[in-house]
Amino acid sequence: MVLKEPDQKKNIGSSWHTDQTYDEEPAMGSILFAHEVPKNGGDTMFSSMYNAYETLSDGLKDTLTGLNARHSSRHVFGAARAQRDDDTVGRIKNAEAANQDAIHPVIITHPETGRKALYVNPVFTLGFEGWTDVESKPLLEYLYLHASRPEFTCRFKWKPGSIAFWDNRATWHLAINDYHGERRMMHRITIEGGKLN
Repeated sequence: MVLKEPDQKKNIGSSWHTDQTYDEEPAMGSILFAHEVPKNGGDTMFSSMYNAYETLSDGLKDTLTGLNARHSSRHVFGAARAQRDDDTVGRIKNAEAANQDAIHPVIITHPETGRKALYVNPVFTLGFEGWTDVESKPLLEYLYLHASRPEFTCRFKWKPGSIAFWDNRATWHLAINDYHGERRMMHRITIEGGKLN
């Protein structure tokens, strides 16, 4: 369940991300079903990582090809989360189980379509393999800015009973937090994936 009550200020998933990149075999996709939605707002944005890759310069594509990135759940869902001073504390369970770390290619080839996609995200990617976080930061920030360009995105408007089904290997998403004082209750199903190349 993904729930925000009327008295809660923060929502879950309000930054661009891809689900479960911290797993060795990341989620193939996610399905979100809307039980209750606010009268206005609470939409979900999606961005195409195919478009993000395809519009990079040839030089940057060459630089990124062969690079791997480090992903983790620890800094997002781990024990440190319980120390945060916000109302999402307690809504995400099993902090002790948040110990996943994974290495994935920065550029993946989608196993079904054969298209190349950018595979880093601002929430779970820590840095490039063999690079420090400080060395990784400028290039990652550029990639994040590039991948969230408006022309790569679309906005999904929810109604009760709406279903969204997306491919985590080729998209980012974020939940817009613009419905304070209203309830939004969704159910998410995560679809098992496999190793990425």
